[in-house]
Amino acid sequence: MTNKEKAKAYWKENIRYVIILLAIWFIVSFAAGILFKDELNSIRMGGFKLGFWFAQQGSMYVFVVLIFVYVSLMNKLDKKYGYDA
Repeated sequence: MTNKEKAKAYWKENIRYVIILLAIWFIVSFAAGILFKDELNSIRMGGFKLGFWFAQQGSMYVFVVLIFVYVSLMNKLDKKYGYDA
């Protein structure tokens, strides 16, 4: 595999990871916090309605977790394509 092909495959896989992780964040922040708020509000978490919790706290927590997931995925991807130093 040439360097150009390796770089193209690397970025294709990187973009796929980014799209998947952003879709997860969208589902948690927009869908759970806004679209499904009424259904989730029937469940309580720590004294607060779950829909409110997702809108106020949950999406931020998920975003931070997704950052660590992305770092882990990129470390594996770097090793796979030989870009780790």
